[in-house]
Amino acid sequence: MSITPLRQPVELAKCYRLLNHGPTVLVGSAHAGRRNVMAAAWSMPLDFSPPKVAVVIDRHTLTRELVEGSGEFSLNVPSRAVAAATLSVGSVSGRERDKSQTPGLAMLPAERIGAPLIDGCLAWLECRVIAEPHIQDTYDLFLGEVVAAWADPRVFCDGHWVFPDSGPRSIHYIAGGNFFETGSAFDVTPE
Repeated sequence: MSITPLRQPVELAKCYRLLNHGPTVLVGSAHAGRRNVMAAAWSMPLDFSPPKVAVVIDRHTLTRELVEGSGEFSLNVPSRAVAAATLSVGSVSGRERDKSQTPGLAMLPAERIGAPLIDGCLAWLECRVIAEPHIQDTYDLFLGEVVAAWADPRVFCDGHWVFPDSGPRSIHYIAGGNFFETGSAFDVTPE
């Protein structure tokens, strides 16, 4: 039995940061002639067939209004090249500023949904909302069925992320404007 002597308590209000190092995503939305994008640190895959995802979208955001109106959203996995734009769109409401004018951010048309895709990202998922009013209202959690998915072939091939030393990597938001990039992959063989 191993006992780790180097351990410090973590405030419960910040304990989510111990698990929250999945890729940051940009959530694209559009409805009734309006477009928006927001940064989200809380997203995850849910199922394989059909593929489903979950993302937290706060009830006070313009993105939430547009997603509820359209029933669609995109999830975009940014790289360091768009980290400043990611922080910017995550720091201000689309009700205060047209985020499509954010320096370093360009919106592109999606193929199967009306929500925009974000240029400069490493992956793009086009999603249709799976209506779950209870979890949406209670937890701000939206489920989506992925209806189209795209990836940058420099970092995703044969169904796997590959991050060459000199190539782009996904970014992961920690807090307070701090990010880190995905590290090198390694294989483990069972004993």
